[in-house]
Amino acid sequence: MKISVQEVDSCEEEEIIIKCHEMNDDIMELVRRLKMEQHRLTAYRDDKVYRLSLHDVYYFETVDSKAFLYCEDKVYESKLKLYEFEDLTRASKFFRASKSTIINTTKISHVKPSMSGRFEVYLKNGECVLVSRQYVPELKKQIGL
Repeated sequence: MKISVQEVDSCEEEEIIIKCHEMNDDIMELVRRLKMEQHRLTAYRDDKVYRLSLHDVYYFETVDSKAFLYCEDKVYESKLKLYEFEDLTRASKFFRASKSTIINTTKISHVKPSMSGRFEVYLKNGECVLVSRQYVPELKKQIGL
């Protein structure tokens, strides 16, 4: 079996192509694992390393040059930069809510207009996250307002 890796420009989409004589259980398992891995993140908490599903993340936030993943009832630290997380979630139901926050729209319970054109987003875990005025149009588009 031949294995090749080709680097592409950052503007090009990364792609994995599998060429095989027949689709067998090993190849199907490899494809399944690659697809699952695409939606997993490495996170840190209490000197332990975790692999989290992207679906479990309520929002991502940077504070004082540190990045955090907020899940239902736990907070994890991440080595990702905000723009890296945004690139990773571009095809998912996440949107930029401020210069330091990205929210998972599938975790939104309800929204409420706030002062100065901002919105308050209430998540299913009870947390409230502010959406900056410049990102409100994207929020409205994402949730169909």
